[in-house]
Amino acid sequence: MQTRIAKWGNSLAVRVPREIAEAAKLTEGTAVELAVENNAVVIRPAGPRYQLADLLVGMTPKAMHEAFDWGPDVGREDVS
Repeated sequence: MQTRIAKWGNSLAVRVPREIAEAAKLTEGTAVELAVENNAVVIRPAGPRYQLADLLVGMTPKAMHEAFDWGPDVGREDVS
């Protein structure tokens, strides 16, 4: 299937035909990534974007301490 490149402000745009959008499960507002691979423009759905707060849900100081516990402080590490 062929389509044409159009001007959209200072950028260029490609209109995705309905059949292609349906086959790729793309809808209005779908985030996509653009890449150039072997001189071809590749459009693929974007991966999820994470927020730090969402990744840290359920983390407690105790859980963090257990993840990074190297044993008791030694030498100048001991600040008590």
